[in-house]
Amino acid sequence: MDNLGPVSSEHGLENHGVRNARNVFWNLDAAALYEESVRRGECTLAQGGPLVARTGQHTGRSPNDKFIVEEASSRDGVWWGKVNRPIDEARFASLRTRMLAYLQNRDLFVQDCYAGADPDYRLKVRVVTESAWHNLFARNMFIQPPREALANFEPEFTVIQAPNFHGGGEADGLNSEVFVLVNYAERLVLIGGTSYAGEIKKSVFSILNYLLPERGVLPMHCSANIGPDGDCAIFFGLSGTGKTTLSADSSRTLIGDDEHGWSDNGVFNFEGGCYAKVIRLSPEAEPEIYATTKRFGTVLENVVVDPATRLLDLDDAAYTENTRASYPIDFIPNTSATGMGGNPENVIMLTADAFGVLPPISRMTPEQAMYHFLSGYTARVAGTEKGVNEPQATFSTCFGAPFMPRHPAVYAKLLGEKIARGGAKCWLVNTGWTGGAYGVGERMKIAHTRAMIRAALDGSLAQVATVADPTFGLHVPESCPDVPAEVLNPKNTWADKGAYDDMAREVAQRFEANFGEFESHVDDGVKAAAIRAAA
Repeated sequence: MDNLGPVSSEHGLENHGVRNARNVFWNLDAAALYEESVRRGECTLAQGGPLVARTGQHTGRSPNDKFIVEEASSRDGVWWGKVNRPIDEARFASLRTRMLAYLQNRDLFVQDCYAGADPDYRLKVRVVTESAWHNLFARNMFIQPPREALANFEPEFTVIQAPNFHGGGEADGLNSEVFVLVNYAERLVLIGGTSYAGEIKKSVFSILNYLLPERGVLPMHCSANIGPDGDCAIFFGLSGTGKTTLSADSSRTLIGDDEHGWSDNGVFNFEGGCYAKVIRLSPEAEPEIYATTKRFGTVLENVVVDPATRLLDLDDAAYTENTRASYPIDFIPNTSATGMGGNPENVIMLTADAFGVLPPISRMTPEQAMYHFLSGYTARVAGTEKGVNEPQATFSTCFGAPFMPRHPAVYAKLLGEKIARGGAKCWLVNTGWTGGAYGVGERMKIAHTRAMIRAALDGSLAQVATVADPTFGLHVPESCPDVPAEVLNPKNTWADKGAYDDMAREVAQRFEANFGEFESHVDDGVKAAAIRAAA
C-alpha cells in the first residue's frame, strides 16, 4: 500500500480494516484532486474552473437508508423510531467485511479533517473515498488541520464511502442497495450505493448531534453571521429555506452556512465550507454564491454543462432541482477567519410555508421559540430528498429531524437554556409563499425578506408595534423599512380572504396534531405557547 500525497498519518488505514489497497492518496490538495478526478473520468471541467460531477440516480439524501447500529454504548441515548432506525451488529459486521473486501486492490483517497472550529469541541474525522472528487468535497466541507498536525493525526471517527459498492437490500436488513450506517461504538460510518456527496457531510453532522449535548453544547442546523458591532445571529432552517442565501450578507461576517454548535463560549462552525443550492441562481439576487460557480476549487453536483463550450446552465433542472455547489467558506467575501462568534443576540427560524398563511416575519417569545423549534414547520423543497418533486408541508423537529439522534426534547431544553441565559431576541421568518398556497401564490420576494431580516438584526424592528396573529399567536410588526405594509399581514395578500381563513385553520390543525408527540416533554410555558386550532 503506497502512501501517496503530501502527508500521511502514522495511524494508517489498517486500523480501520482497510487492507491491500492499490494506492492510497493522503491529504491531496485541490489541484492534485482535480488532476486525479479528470484523469479518471469522474468529472468535467467547466468555464471558470469549477469541477462538475454527476451523482447518477441519487441526487439527494436517502433518509430511508440511514441506520444506527444498536449496541450497548448508545442504545439508551438514541431516539429510536422512523428517523433513527436500528441495525444489528451482526449485519453491520457483514456489510463492513464485504465493503472492505470490495476496496481491496483499488485506489483510495483520504482526507484528515476537523469537524468543529472551536478547539475545545472539535472532532477529528478521517474521510476515505474511492473517488477523487468526493475527497475534494470532504476537503472543501471540513476544516483543514495544520500540515504539521497531519503526521500524527489520530481520527476519532472515520467515514468510509464507496458509492459503487451496493448493499443487499432486505437480505442485509436494508431498505435498498443504498446504506448509511453509523456505529458509535466503533466510531465508524459506512456509506455505499450512492454518489450524493451530501451523505458524507450529514453523517458527520449527525455524529456531532449525538456527542455534543453530553458536553452542554447545542448542535444546530443553522447558518450564522456577525454584524459590524460584533453581534451574532443564527438562522435555523431546513435545506432550501434560505440559510445559505440569507446569511451570505456582504454587510456582515459569515461564520458558516449550515451547521453550528452553541457552547458557553458562543457559536462555532462545524464546517470549513458551504454546500449551497444553485438551481436558478441569480447573480443579481445572490452575487456572492453565484461567483463561486465560476471558480477553481468549487465542486458542482448535477449542474448542466454544455459539452462543447463548457458553459454552465444553472437554470436547467434536467438532472435534479437539487443542484449543489461545494466550496471553501473563504470563497464568500467577508468570512470569519476563526469560524467562531459570541452568544447570539438574534435567533431566526426560517420556514418555507407552502400554504402561504404564516407572516413573512414575526417576533416570538422564548416559549414560542422553543415551540417552533420543536415543531420545525417548513416544506420539503423539490429535489432535496429522493422522490420529492414539489414542495410538501412537513414538520421536522429542531429544523433537522433527519440528523438528530437524540430525543428532540434534549435539544429544545438546551435551546431554551441558552436563550434565557443570553436574552436573545427570537424571530420566525416565512421564506415560502404569499398571496396563496403553492401553485396559486408566489414565492416571497427575497428583497423583502432581506429587508425584514436587516431590520431585525439592526434592532429597529424590535421597536415597532406589533399585532398578534389571531390564528398563530405570533407578534407581527405593523411596519418595516423597504417592505410594503400589506406584505406583512399574509391575509392581506390573498384575493379570497375566506380561503385564507380556511387554510390558516387547516395549518393550525396540523401544528396541533404534530405537537401532541412532544407535549408531555415540555414545561407549562411552552404548552401555553402552542398553536391550537379553532373549533
